[in-house]
Amino acid sequence: MSSNSYTQPSKTNGQLRSMKGTAVEAVGNATGAQSWQKSGKDEHAEGEAEHKAAQAKGRAEGTKDRAMGYKDSVVGAVTGDKGQQASGESLVCAVTGLNGDGVLTGVFDGVGNARNEKGQAQQDMNKSS
Repeated sequence: MSSNSYTQPSKTNGQLRSMKGTAVEAVGNATGAQSWQKSGKDEHAEGEAEHKAAQAKGRAEGTKDRAMGYKDSVVGAVTGDKGQQASGESLVCAVTGLNGDGVLTGVFDGVGNARNEKGQAQQDMNKSS
């Protein structure tokens, strides 16, 4: 394990540690140095774990943003607070295209929520690969 103090997980740092571990392990394999092989495997595993932790954190933050966006929209609509309702609302019209008959097909959501969309984008960026 690394002797570094705990910091927030980072996808970039996790990938770098994983690649470094793979390189160290390859040197160990080429030279027959078992300590390098083990060290490389450990570094690679730690990097993968950090990357996955960062993805999970991003998904959780995206979920929170989506929930808060829905809350703002609903509370604003119920209380008549147009400022709160408008703080996250936007018009969404995600069109998938035309079918063979020239008929417009797609998903229409008359009123979306910007914070919800931000959260969805954040979740999509942090999907497990």
